[in-house]
Amino acid sequence: MNEQAGPERLSVFRSTVDGVTVVTVTGEIDHQTSGALRDALTPADPAPGTRTVADLSGVPFMDSSGINVLIAGHQAHQPSGWLRLAGVRRPVLRTLEIVGLTPLIACYPSVHDALED
Repeated sequence: MNEQAGPERLSVFRSTVDGVTVVTVTGEIDHQTSGALRDALTPADPAPGTRTVADLSGVPFMDSSGINVLIAGHQAHQPSGWLRLAGVRRPVLRTLEIVGLTPLIACYPSVHDALED
């Protein structure tokens, strides 16, 4: 899946590495673009044990709609699967910390680290 939300605003690319879905996101996540991310992180019918890494290294900005998408994605992977974040830039990471999301969704420096843990 490769989706573009608006002109050059957000691209979302899905791939699979060793049975784990890797969602690579590039661009700003806001009210207008969050739908593409929601579709990628929230499987309609997730299988038990579904595992996803969201590579946010290309995301310079995320507003509250992005936070809501991450929470929905986390919930969709429960109880036996997981959603992990990789490469979260400092401004976005600070937002995740402020709203208390980092204890709920694990953040890793890179996709490689998220896949290895």
